[in-house]
Parts: sequence; structure tokens; C-alpha cells
Amino acid sequence: MRDFHLPGRSPVLASNGMCATSHPLAAKTAVDILERGGNAMDAAIAGAVLLGICEPQMTGIGGDCFVLYSPAGSDEVHALNGSGRAPAALDATHLRDAGEKTVPLRSAHAVTIPGAIDAFCHLSDTIGTMGLDTLLAPAIRYAEEGVPVSARVAFDWGNDAGTLQGAARDFYLTGGKAPTTGDIFCAPGQAEVLRRIAKDGRDAFYTGEVAEDIVASLNAIGGKHTAEDFAATACTPGEPLASSYQGVEVLEHAPNGQGATALLMMNMLSHFDVASMDPWGAERVHIEAETAKLAYDARNRFLADPDHTARLAHMLAPETAQELAALIDPKKAMPDPVALSEAVHKDTIYITVVDKDGMSVSLIYSIFHGFGSGIASDKFGILLQNRGAGFTLDQGHANELKGGKRPMHTIIPGMIKRDGKVIMPFGVMGGAYQPNGHARFVSNLTDFGLDPQAAIDAPRAFSDNGILKVERGYSDAVRAELTEMGHKVEIPATAIGGAQAIQLHDNGLLEGASDARKDGCALGY
Repeated sequence: MRDFHLPGRSPVLASNGMCATSHPLAAKTAVDILERGGNAMDAAIAGAVLLGICEPQMTGIGGDCFVLYSPAGSDEVHALNGSGRAPAALDATHLRDAGEKTVPLRSAHAVTIPGAIDAFCHLSDTIGTMGLDTLLAPAIRYAEEGVPVSARVAFDWGNDAGTLQGAARDFYLTGGKAPTTGDIFCAPGQAEVLRRIAKDGRDAFYTGEVAEDIVASLNAIGGKHTAEDFAATACTPGEPLASSYQGVEVLEHAPNGQGATALLMMNMLSHFDVASMDPWGAERVHIEAETAKLAYDARNRFLADPDHTARLAHMLAPETAQELAALIDPKKAMPDPVALSEAVHKDTIYITVVDKDGMSVSLIYSIFHGFGSGIASDKFGILLQNRGAGFTLDQGHANELKGGKRPMHTIIPGMIKRDGKVIMPFGVMGGAYQPNGHARFVSNLTDFGLDPQAAIDAPRAFSDNGILKVERGYSDAVRAELTEMGHKVEIPATAIGGAQAIQLHDNGLLEGASDARKDGCALGY
């Protein structure tokens, strides 16, 4: 039980249905759908699409999604890959010949075909019960009438407004400035697009006027996208990856998401007595940072489009984790994980819903960087992701940019089982932090016995591009000790990530948790 003298959140308890996500209006919309008789997938789709209006800097219909779900009355977990592909005519050689070393973040070449709408339509048709017209109605209404900009959204909007270019500045700025807390944001162009999807399904987005608007907007700035690229978009069903940690089974989406990175981190952490460490001390931060460096190095070597991913079995093999863990000095930060791990390796917004029948949905949906590519379609104002920046231009790499390929993604939904039963859908937002966040969340639950809300509230640290970002929730003494170990320590300007989870208890009780680092909440009925 938390100390009620201190700021914090209590878990949200309900017995009929629950949603946890990063914006209250989306959580309320999802619960409304449940109360009207929809299932968890219906509710997740309705809430997710609305998040694109409530948090346009984070997600939207110009982005991708990944989904894990467990049907009612079953503990099987299924996966759906709703990520899009590079245009067929694009190739890494085009960018290398132009002198590029990486895919330019704000260029048309970074825009892969949005896959989320195809996935939502597929899930509505095959798993949902209420129909797209019902599920999209709340987002259509809010896009037309407007949504008050909440505090964290305003903070992010201001930070990322410089990304916006061309028509996007007209659709997402007012007088050239980002909205502030309490301002009303409307998206009438998106409302029209959603109305067409509600009436005619995925073809309303991937063919005809909407697709033509996106293609023409991208072609005008050098993109190689075609109508055929959009028409060919199709989500891919699959099965999750899984690994065990401290008595639970953690399930992650397979590549091209980076869920395998989280599993590798947990496999490495199992070689240390994490439970004996001070949960908020320097020793744990150090071990976690070192495992992250090595796991992310493996990610960068191997993860790609599932048709091209190299040596996934090696990445998840127990002996790989053991050999990598042995490279970690408990007292000293490693300067170069790439060089250290070379011998071992010689041969990538979140919403979760649970309904009264036990269906669990773990859904993550994103446009990648803040405001994605910063490019919006000229007519409808659809903000386009920059997931193509997840490709490498290294010739021969599994994740090399090629036409028709899917890039490595950072977004990963998660689920936890115990004794074969699904007990918790969960997710952690925050770009590259997500695998580290999954490992930390699971460790907080299992090594230290925290409830989901406390596990989310706990302070975070993340080793990112040579900098160990340590939130203000840690003491100055911890930061000083980490510096002595050789880490370059900084307090990040923005809190690290965000998270949501719902725990299914044996007695039917649902326990929801949502990150105070975001504006959202858990709601149930």
C-alpha cells in the first residue's frame, strides 16, 4: 500500500471492464464502448483512434500499430502487425548516392505507408462486434468539435512544433504557434476521413481521394510513393515471442517490433540477483543500463522486417544472454558495447483494455518521432509518420532500406502470463526506451513485489546514446555514485516514457494503472 501522506495514485479497481491509456477522453470513450456491450477490441480501437486527436504529436491515422490480444475464455495470445512498408520504388542506394548516411527524419523518404487503419479495420471485422461506424463516431465528433489541449500534450506540442513543415503548420499550429494548455484543437479534415472509413472501410483510406491526397503531397517533395503502394497495404497476423522471468512468462510482439530486445534484457538480468539490490540504488541502475547497452546493440544487428530478420533464435538463446551478462563489470560502465559484444555475435501511445468476459487487448500506435515526419497531406491534414527512419542505409544489413520492406520499429505491446494464464496486458511508451521500460516494469513487479501502479510510478533511468538519463526521482547521491562508475549522467528534460497496465485477478477483479508522467488514467466500471 502506498504512503497516503505522499503524492501518488491508487490503483483503479473494477469488476466489469477496464481501460488504461494516456488521455482521459480516450479512456472514457473505451469504457463507454464496453458499457454499451462492445468487447475489449471494440473499446481499444475506439480509444486508440481518438488518441490521434487528443495527442496528435504522438499518434494518428498516418501511423502504424502493433497489437497483442487474448480472446475471451482463452489464454492464447495472438499478434497483429499493423506496420507499413517502404514505397516499392525506394531503395537505400538512392539515399547513399545522394550522400546520406541515415534516412533523413523529416523527408518524404522517411514516410512509410501507414498501416494502422488497415489493422483497425481488420480487427473490427474479425474480432470486434460493434462496427466501424460506432467505433469511429467519438473520434469524428471530437475532431469536429475540438479537444481541450491537456498539460503534457501542450508541453510536447511546444517542444516538437519545430518539426512541422508546409501544410502541417497550418493544420497543427495557430498563428504559427503551438497551442497551450486549455486551447481547443480541431481536425475537421481528419473527421471527414474517418467518416469515409466508417462508411466504406479501409478502402476509403487506401484508395481514392484520401490516398491520392497523401501520395500527391509526398510526391511534391520528392517521395516515391504510389497509389499501388497504398492499395497493397495489409496487416499481418502472427504469434508472439515469449520468455520467462522470476516466475512469470513475458510475451512480446515479434519483429519488426523490438520486443525481442526486452526479452534479451530480462534474460540477462536473470543472471544477477536484482531482488537483493536497493530498488532505487545505483547498483540496480548500473546493471540495468549495462544490460540495455548490450541488448540494444543486438537489436541493431539483427532486428528487421520479419521476412529479413537475421538470427532471432541466437538473440533469444539462453547462452547468448549468459555470455553477454558475463561481459558486465558490476562496478564500471562499459565504454563501447559494440566492441565488447562482437565476439558473442560473431556468427524497435499505448492503450490496454480488458472486458467483462476476460478478453485482453494490448495495443500500441504511433507516428514515431514527435509529429512524425512533420509532413501532413495538403487536403485532409493527415500527419505522416517517419518510421522509415528506422531503416539503416548499411549495405547488406537485414534492416537495410528496400522497397516493400518494413523497418525496425520501437513500439512494442506486452502481456504477462503466470501459470499459463494471462494476468496482465501492459505497455511502456517512449521510443527507444520501451524494451528497457518493459524489463524494468516486470522487474519492479517480480523482484520487488510492487503493484502495477507503484511499478509504473517508480523512478526511471535509461542509457541512451552514451548518456545515462536519470529522472529526478533518484537522489543526487545515486547520480554521484553512477558518475563515479563511469557513466555520463544527466537529468532528462522530459520524464522518461509512460506506461499503462491492467492486472486480472483470480476473483475477477480488474486493477488498472496509468502513468502520472502522462495526462491519462485508468477507468473501469
